[in-house]
Amino acid sequence: MAQIPNEELLKRIGEKFGEQVTLVGEPYGLLTVETSREQIIDLLTFLKTDPALKFIFLTDITGIHYPEQEKQIGIIYHLHSLTTNTRIRIKVFLVDGDVQIPTATVLWEGANWMERETYDFFGVIFDGHPDLRRILNVDDMTAFPMRKEFPLEDPNRVDKKDYFFGR
Repeated sequence: MAQIPNEELLKRIGEKFGEQVTLVGEPYGLLTVETSREQIIDLLTFLKTDPALKFIFLTDITGIHYPEQEKQIGIIYHLHSLTTNTRIRIKVFLVDGDVQIPTATVLWEGANWMERETYDFFGVIFDGHPDLRRILNVDDMTAFPMRKEFPLEDPNRVDKKDYFFGR
């Protein structure tokens, strides 16, 4: 099968979900759409099971933190249709403090470790996950290291003062 053009893919998604899925853009030809946490499992199920699309390969689940936005925490899904060699990116943004989203392990067992990593680094709670616990950081860690909540350097360091560098 030939690669599905982004316009056709967006049209099929629009027919099924209407205004619940919006186009974000097409950076480097990769169709990027945004939806809500209430629609994410329905959208992922549609993309995986539709006989013409067949996005059966979950490439990645990750997070991103935009502290300057109203909805600060984003969860990003990358899917690949192996039969048509088409890729799509789906984004869901959540308000910090309400970072719960349904698990994708109901569709892909491989989502298990990806969601654990996203929880470990961004603090996203995947409802229904079979074993949501830290995977790379120590268990008693209270912070989420990929969030932009802390300054990059300690402001009290004395070896970084300008006068040491002739400024």
